[in-house]
Amino acid sequence: MNGLMGKILRVNLTEGTISEEEIPESIAKMFLGGGSLATKYLYDEVPAGVDPLGPENELIFMTGPLTGTPCPSAGRYSVVAKSPLTGTWAQANSGGFWAPAFKGTGYDGVIFEGISPKPVYLVCEDGKAELRDASHLWGLKTPETTETIQKELGDKFKVACIGPAGEKLVKIACVMNDIHRAAGRCGLGAVMGSKNLKAIAAWGTQKPKLADPEKFREVSKKQYDLIRDSMLKVGLETHGTNLLLDMVNVRGGLPTRNWQTGSFPNEERINGMALTENVLKDRVACFACPIACGRVSKIKTGKWAGKEGEGPEFESVVLLGSSTDVGDLNAITMANFLCNEYGIDTISAGSIIAFAMECYEKGILTKEDTGGLEIKFGDADMLVELTEKIGKREGIGDLLSEGTKRVAEKLGKGSEVFAMHVKGLELPAYDSRAVKITGLGYAVASRGGDHMTGYIQGPTFIDTPFLVVENSKIDDVYTPKPKDTKVLKDLEDALTMFDITGTCKFMGLMLDAKEWVDLISSVTGWEFGIEDFRKTGERAVNLSRAFNMRDGFSRADDTLPKRLTEEPMPEGPAKGQVIDQLDMLLDNYYEERGWDKKTGKPTPEKLKELGLDNVVQDLWK
Repeated sequence: MNGLMGKILRVNLTEGTISEEEIPESIAKMFLGGGSLATKYLYDEVPAGVDPLGPENELIFMTGPLTGTPCPSAGRYSVVAKSPLTGTWAQANSGGFWAPAFKGTGYDGVIFEGISPKPVYLVCEDGKAELRDASHLWGLKTPETTETIQKELGDKFKVACIGPAGEKLVKIACVMNDIHRAAGRCGLGAVMGSKNLKAIAAWGTQKPKLADPEKFREVSKKQYDLIRDSMLKVGLETHGTNLLLDMVNVRGGLPTRNWQTGSFPNEERINGMALTENVLKDRVACFACPIACGRVSKIKTGKWAGKEGEGPEFESVVLLGSSTDVGDLNAITMANFLCNEYGIDTISAGSIIAFAMECYEKGILTKEDTGGLEIKFGDADMLVELTEKIGKREGIGDLLSEGTKRVAEKLGKGSEVFAMHVKGLELPAYDSRAVKITGLGYAVASRGGDHMTGYIQGPTFIDTPFLVVENSKIDDVYTPKPKDTKVLKDLEDALTMFDITGTCKFMGLMLDAKEWVDLISSVTGWEFGIEDFRKTGERAVNLSRAFNMRDGFSRADDTLPKRLTEEPMPEGPAKGQVIDQLDMLLDNYYEERGWDKKTGKPTPEKLKELGLDNVVQDLWK
């Protein structure tokens, strides 16, 4: 096959065996790669009711047909499993350089099953793979793990690994690659830790074949030209993703004090310009990226002076910063560094800490519960201390490492009202009371509180046009209309394709559907039109939904925290707003999707239309 290498590795950790298998071309044409192809394997091989941290759960790494090609930002991979944090289908996605290195070994992906009796790591190099003992790596943070493996194998090897948080089954643990890049959401680092799998080291010289190299170069050059001349590149290269902070704050939708309000008064201390002026050391780009939105940062003053790493990104600044009412950029940056070193999702970590601060403020958490700590909003030192305690599962960190949903269930006393998650996954950095249609995106996402599947925040909070979707404009942020649900559905289908192909969503902002089709067809050689582009994304969305429905999820789980639906925004541009139309939005969204309005299940007709006939019996027995 072109684009794809056509093979995957299967690693039985219980037995310590490795085999390779070909990807059937009929399956490759339907699912292409990335999270979509990984979900196909997960759905077929992991039955309902499986313990996410047990041997029956699979952990699947998968690249896409564009991964490792010279088109812009084609350096991404997806990790898919059943989530220990949410119990749902889970996908995390990451950039950097690991994915092209892994694909260069001659494989599109790897499936891990079972549990190793001892710590191991996988080494892949040019069509060969072996498991090696990782006892000496166990307990190491992600930088030390990467450096140790590279000393053993050579600097050319790229490493994806877990830190101590993954080993200790922290349910917000992530998979880190290239030291600073995170497949961050859903706790998949804990799945990796449960399997006693410490790392995957990869290097290879094989290149994906292009069906039409001349056409591919033509389309890719156009993309590079578009991006190089765009304001998107100028803004992201100058201030990184944190340039969004001012845009969201001015809408009154910046989560502050655990979403008690949507306006942060000290924004100038933590925004993109502040990061650039105070901690930025250098800019860094992922594989084949012309944007360079990554930040190499160094703390220059105070108790953490000299500490260096990457980040923080916009989501990290908001959840670790304004959400905890911390306006100290050094503390936010240090907490971000610790998340990377221990292997923790910054979004979930900041959200959990902010939740704990409000519980302490309201007397739900006491000093006896916290081991004597005063967990107060605005305490920069406490932010850093709690981040480390979560990574170590130490003291109060042991409780917080279970995720906001479980902590609220244990504490009770009304804390569920301000536990800011959907399906157990902590919400990202946009308060939907300021742009109501974004709440629907959170509610229906298969993995829970997810903003990236559809990223409807783009054309609403920051007025970003999505060229890949026609007529994507939302006219009124406070009064969602039935047509807006179609915008979300179309965005989900289209943006899912970025993860499938192995590319960055920032690149997708600049292209229309025709250019995407030209890219995919020139790489694969398959007839692939605009309708195929949309249907492939739609198929992936429906299969992940079916995974959840088969495991007992329903329309009742497509909901939002009561803070968003019952507590009016107290101040700012969105003052007085609540999300009061969710049922209407769900009805319209389900109709657009071809899902049953009562149960939320994809209908038999929709499943058959998408070629998912085998799913019908599972959902409609």
